[in-house]
Amino acid sequence: MARAKLPRKSTHIDMTAMCDVAFLLLAFFILTTKFKPAEAVSVTVPSSVSDKAAPESDVVLITIDKDGKVFLSMDNEEKKEYVANTLENEKGIKFNVQEFKKAQFIGVSFSKLPEFLAIPPEQRKGDNMPGIPCKDSTNNEMKEWLRIIKSAYMGQKMNLLVKGDNASKYPSFKNVISAFKYNDLLKFQIITNPVNVHIGSELYKQAKAGLAVKKDG
Repeated sequence: MARAKLPRKSTHIDMTAMCDVAFLLLAFFILTTKFKPAEAVSVTVPSSVSDKAAPESDVVLITIDKDGKVFLSMDNEEKKEYVANTLENEKGIKFNVQEFKKAQFIGVSFSKLPEFLAIPPEQRKGDNMPGIPCKDSTNNEMKEWLRIIKSAYMGQKMNLLVKGDNASKYPSFKNVISAFKYNDLLKFQIITNPVNVHIGSELYKQAKAGLAVKKDG
């Protein structure tokens, strides 16, 4: 007796609910993602063996380009407003405080600050800016910037970072460090390009020995 053939029916899975969830997640990630702010100027940092990540909040970043020009960046708008008000009161500089708070970097002298903030944000290019006066020890405006910023963070943690181009000259770094010392800011981090330890090097042997001690412990 022949076996009765059952009609084949195609399997149908309703994907509507899954698609809805996928688009909701996509919208959530798009709305909550923090995009990396524009840098003052593009620099090629030196390489180093390090696994320590740079802090991402309350950052005061000093950038030095290949020509030795110095730029200043801050991520805390509340502290930036304090700095702006202090500049207006102490130096009598009148400028748009809201534009100062939104500015991604500062790359001009105090006297040029109003003109700098009047430039549309998309046209503020570090390559076209003279940088903060810092090359001459007799006119190192970084000392004043850091003095005011330090007072803004009084009693609170400030993460001071230095990001220098691999081709920049030593005097530029020297004057920045001099501004740090002048304000008793002796703890800072230098941003580098992390690389792996060379196998067989002394540092590699020390790291390996350290791991062996941890395992035995």
